[in-house]
Amino acid sequence: MAASGLRRRSVLRAVGIGAAALSAAACTGFSTTGNGGMLFLSTQFRPADEAERFRGLLGKIAPEVSYVTIEESPFASQVRSQVVARSTQIGMLGGLHGDIAPLADGYLEDLTGLLADLGDRGWPAAYLQLAKAGTDRTWYVPWATASYVLAAHADALEHLPPGVDATSLTYDQFLDWAIAARRANGNRPMLGLPAGPKGLLHRFTQGYLLPSFTGGQITTFRSNEAVTAWQYFRELWANCAGASTNYDFMQEPLASGEVRMAWDHVVRLVHAPEHDPQNWRMLPAPRGEHGLGYMAVITGLAIPKGSTDPELAQRTINALTRPEAQIELLRSNGFFPAVGATIPDGLPPAVKLEADAVYRQQQAPDAILSLPPVGLGQREGEVSKVFKDSFRSIVLDGADIRSTLDQQAGVLQGILDDLKVPCWAPDRTADVCRVE
Repeated sequence: MAASGLRRRSVLRAVGIGAAALSAAACTGFSTTGNGGMLFLSTQFRPADEAERFRGLLGKIAPEVSYVTIEESPFASQVRSQVVARSTQIGMLGGLHGDIAPLADGYLEDLTGLLADLGDRGWPAAYLQLAKAGTDRTWYVPWATASYVLAAHADALEHLPPGVDATSLTYDQFLDWAIAARRANGNRPMLGLPAGPKGLLHRFTQGYLLPSFTGGQITTFRSNEAVTAWQYFRELWANCAGASTNYDFMQEPLASGEVRMAWDHVVRLVHAPEHDPQNWRMLPAPRGEHGLGYMAVITGLAIPKGSTDPELAQRTINALTRPEAQIELLRSNGFFPAVGATIPDGLPPAVKLEADAVYRQQQAPDAILSLPPVGLGQREGEVSKVFKDSFRSIVLDGADIRSTLDQQAGVLQGILDDLKVPCWAPDRTADVCRVE
């Protein structure tokens, strides 16, 4: 369908509210059961309980839409093969930026006009820029987001250095705080980091430390500023609980009192403040010389070329990006609004606390938005392994920083050369991403 047809304002009238929840089953391939209707194919909310909760929300907004989940690799291949064959069976798409952006300008409808018709809903400018996927057109509408923040109990907050604002930390102040807390606690560290087998500490390096110290994630991987960042990490780690190498989800050691301050994904912190929320704070990440680096997990809604029902897809996108639907998604599935939305009372205590920290990160004047790797498919794990191996060698084993970064940069560049993919935020876009 032509882009002009997708712009009709009549499509954007409010959708009716239905009571029935969808019964379409989650899957890892391309099939569904249930009431038929337009197919909404998504990489998100794949666990059965998450999928059912979202279907309940969707059933109130668009009961004629069937929600089907699929893994990332077959998601891309299904869309590409159907569009190329001109036999698209899908009405709309949902996924991470990294799932959708590689399909832009060839497999997706141009949603520039739709976005304009939706009006100013408070999307961060950085999110809208990402939705253009390096072009001058919009290929998806930002849907929801998650991020990583700091959590701190009052026991740790009382050891903040004098005059330091916990909501506007520098990395030096964060280190000073960790040192002061350790010393006040009988030389037992109060800080913990998720360095366990299933922990997400590599996202801290990719999205927080390196962007804040170097301004980049990949292009600056072996820079002199990166050496400084890893020197800092060694000092920070010396003030972390020794059991951090066993921590996968920081909410557990936080809730038990093993540690009293930590960094982790918002979903992995949410249970820590349940019993005494008045004694907890969630804080934005620290900032470095280049700014406040933070990683956002951004999901988007798109329409494939040849959509089975582009008008219904547009109405559904309109409905799902209204503030009230965004709050319901936060309530049901823990993803934060991508639009400007007031977080109401009555949500779990941690959600309110996290929402403020996430907002502060997004709106910081020196914010540096970082993304998980984009366009790597099944090889994303190999790139993450580069960061994990660098941490293990430099921080845990005390290896020489410069030689380690040079060696790991070779591994990283080999993967990028094989895939021939452009860089992702915060690195500048290039035809093929290169470590400088």
